[in-house]
Amino acid sequence: MSNPSAPTALSAQATAGFLNTDWNPRDIPSGTTTANVVLRTADQAATGGSLYRPATPTDTVVCVMHPREFMACHYLIPDIVGAGYAAWSQSPRSVGNDLRLEHEFALHDVATGLQYLSAAGFKRIVLLGNSGGAGLYALYAQQSALPGGQRIARTPGGRPTQLADLDMPLADGFVLVGPHPGQGALLLNCIDPSVLDENDPLSVDASLDPLSPANGYAGKGQTRYSAEFIERYRAAQRARVARIDEHARTLIARRQAARQRVKEAAVDGGKPSPEDRRLAGHTPIFNVWRTDADLRCFDLTLDASDRRFGSLWGADPYASNYGAVGFARQCTPESWLSTWSAHSSNASLARTAASITQPVLVVEYTGDQACFPSDVQRIVDAIGSRAKQHLRVRGDHHGRALGASEEPGRLEAGRLLAQWLRNQFPQ
Repeated sequence: MSNPSAPTALSAQATAGFLNTDWNPRDIPSGTTTANVVLRTADQAATGGSLYRPATPTDTVVCVMHPREFMACHYLIPDIVGAGYAAWSQSPRSVGNDLRLEHEFALHDVATGLQYLSAAGFKRIVLLGNSGGAGLYALYAQQSALPGGQRIARTPGGRPTQLADLDMPLADGFVLVGPHPGQGALLLNCIDPSVLDENDPLSVDASLDPLSPANGYAGKGQTRYSAEFIERYRAAQRARVARIDEHARTLIARRQAARQRVKEAAVDGGKPSPEDRRLAGHTPIFNVWRTDADLRCFDLTLDASDRRFGSLWGADPYASNYGAVGFARQCTPESWLSTWSAHSSNASLARTAASITQPVLVVEYTGDQACFPSDVQRIVDAIGSRAKQHLRVRGDHHGRALGASEEPGRLEAGRLLAQWLRNQFPQ
C-alpha cells in the first residue's frame, strides 16, 4: 500500500544496532511514495521489503540488503531517492538472528526481491552491499551469472540449495559501502585463538592472549605486537576455526546417521530406537565465545587508518571479547559452516568478487573498525569489473563522524553515491 506521508526513513539507527548520540536523522524527500511488500521465496520462506519511489518516475532501483539486519531505515535511502532513483530495502528471512543463517538460502530472498522489482517495471537494478551485505550480494552476483547446473548444489552443511532452477535476475551495477571480506573472513581476523576449551569461555592460553602485556598489549595508544606474535596468532586463529568446523561437521554427521537409521528401520518394517528418533530430530546449537580480538583494533600501527582504539563492539576489549554480544555467538552447525567459517563459507569476496563485472563503486570509511584498508584494497583488486571506482570518506564503520567538529561521513558517502548513479545510470 502506498503512503505518501510515510514516516521518516531514518527514524532509528536500525542498520547498526549501536547507540549513536551524535546521529542526525534525515527525512526522505518530499513527494516520495512508499510501499511495504510481503513476498514468498521459491523455497517457501517469508521475506519482504520497502520500496521508496521518487516523485519523478524512474526505471532504476537501488537495492539495499544485509543477510541478518533490518535495512528499511538505511541512511543512504534519502540520497538514493533524492537523486531521482527508487530504493528497495529488503529484509532477510531471519531479521536480527543469524542463528540459522545459511547464505545459500539467503540468495533465494535476494532473487525473490529482484523478481518483484523486475515485475514492477524496473529495467535497471543496482545492488548496494553495506558491511555484511557486500558478501551476500557478491555471492548473488557469482551465482546469478552461472548456468543453473553450475551453481552451488549444496550448502557447506550438506543441504540442497535448490539454486539450479532459481530465477536469479542479473544486476546492472554494484555499490559496496564499508565492505568487509565476508563474514567468515571477518571472523577469522577477530576470533580469539587463545581459547583453550570451547566449553570454557574463560580458558586462556597465555602464549596467545592478545590482552597480555607479555605479548605486547599495553592499552590505548601503547599496544604493539611483534611480527612473530602476529604470525603465531594468525596461524592459531586458522586452527581454531578449523576445529570448530570439525565439530560442526561431526554434529551434522551424527544427526544424518540417525536419520538414515530411522529410514532404514521404517523400510524394514521395524521401529527406530527412541535415541535415534531424538538424534534425528535434534538441531544442535553451540556457542562460539571470544570473537572480538582482531589485533588491528588494539595496535593501531597495524594496517593504519583513522580508526579509534577498540572494535565495533566497544573500546573495552575485555567487555567486548568476553561479553555476551558478538559475532557468531550462537550457531547451528549449518550456519557456522555457511556464514562464519572462513574455511567453509562460500560468501567470501576473495571467492566471489571476480564475478562482479558490472560498474562498481566502493566507498571505504577511513575510520572503519571492521573493514581495514588492506582488506578493502584486496576486495577492490579482486573485483572483475573494468569500471570500478574506489573512494575514501572520513567516518567510522557506520558513516558517523570521527571528530566533534566534523559532519558524518555518511553524508559525503551519500553525495558520492548520488553522483555515481547519475554518471552510470543517467535518467
